[in-house]
Amino acid sequence: MVISPLKLNLDTVNLTDEQFYQLCQKNSNLKFERTSTGELIILPPVEGESGNREAEFIIDLGIWNRQTKLGYTFSSSTIFKLPNGADRSPDAAWIKKERWEALTPEQKRKFPPIAPDFVIELRSATNSLETLRQKMQEYMNAGVKLGWLINPQQQQVEIYRLGQDAELRNLPTELLGEDILPGFTLSLDCY
Repeated sequence: MVISPLKLNLDTVNLTDEQFYQLCQKNSNLKFERTSTGELIILPPVEGESGNREAEFIIDLGIWNRQTKLGYTFSSSTIFKLPNGADRSPDAAWIKKERWEALTPEQKRKFPPIAPDFVIELRSATNSLETLRQKMQEYMNAGVKLGWLINPQQQQVEIYRLGQDAELRNLPTELLGEDILPGFTLSLDCY
């Protein structure tokens, strides 16, 4: 059963970035995102299988990053302030070292005002595929260079590259980090 996130239209409220940050801090038991149009999204929790898969992806990305020391890896708890005004939290993200280190300590401490270079979104049983596709397009429009939308329900993965149409692959497959994550591979078996 797909459980839609709760969406609140706040276009007339105009939450400032600081107010959104405080809302998230005061309600840390909830997971929030905000679209570029100001719509507040309250996300449902993921079930155990998706949580485990998400953790495995972060581990693989983190191990590769520790070996290469090319950047920084982030979990789904991190909210990024995208250039289009959206506040989004991918299931896993990575930012090139030079870009992350160019941020001020204050920017790193709150919701970093930067689009990741790479994102992973994992469709759980509670996610709408169309909503995740819209989110992936929002990442690409914000400057994310490479993104993977992993869809175990349909045994597929969608590969998003900046300035290109999404590529659809069937599982099992092996994903390559290309020139964004040189040498990184992620093997996706059937789920």
